[in-house]
Amino acid sequence: MILLIDADSLVFASCYKPREEEGSFFENIEDVILKFDETFQRVINELSELYNVEEVLVFNDSRGNFRKLITKKYKANRTGQKPPLLPQIHDHVRKTYKGIQGCGMETDDLVAAHWKSLSDIYGRDKVMIVSIDKDYLQFPALIYKYNKKEVLNISEYDALKNFYTQMIVGDTADNVNYFKGKGVKFAEKYYEDCDTKFQFTKRLYMLFKEKYKSKAKEKYVECYNLLKLRTE
Repeated sequence: MILLIDADSLVFASCYKPREEEGSFFENIEDVILKFDETFQRVINELSELYNVEEVLVFNDSRGNFRKLITKKYKANRTGQKPPLLPQIHDHVRKTYKGIQGCGMETDDLVAAHWKSLSDIYGRDKVMIVSIDKDYLQFPALIYKYNKKEVLNISEYDALKNFYTQMIVGDTADNVNYFKGKGVKFAEKYYEDCDTKFQFTKRLYMLFKEKYKSKAKEKYVECYNLLKLRTE
């Protein structure tokens, strides 16, 4: 099994102290490194008990996200304080684990591109994405959610449905929401008789036409490009 580890969330979480301690963030980089290394090794050990892990690729700290050029609203809601030791722990991951850094994209896109390439070569059952990020659910992939110690096996249909559902529900964390007030339950009912990509696309475009009228195509393309992970 080839593991593709999106380390961004793990890096961020490693900067936080335990809840019982005073203050939010660690002040000492050694504490952050220890927390990251322990969690990283735990994840590798858990998966090594289930699979023959042959290779581990780590991804983190990509820069220059192209989505911010599509709309200034993208992630504009993220105004909270960043952990002060975040740059140092990212640097540790790059040096110690040979973390792969992308330019002009998000780490998600870089992982997605490697997943597609390696799956085409070795087969989708030989490659696993390790991440808690829900955006990867748009792919028919094996995904390990390390926070729940759960392996997901996403089918082609579920991947299709997951992505088109997200196009309606949006992504609050990234400030992407084209249909405020419409959630998962609405999407499930709206797509209940859709089976193919053509059917999902046609049904979704009808919703954009209903809300955005003459700007439906523009808004549809914008939403698609914000939510679809790049695989090339």
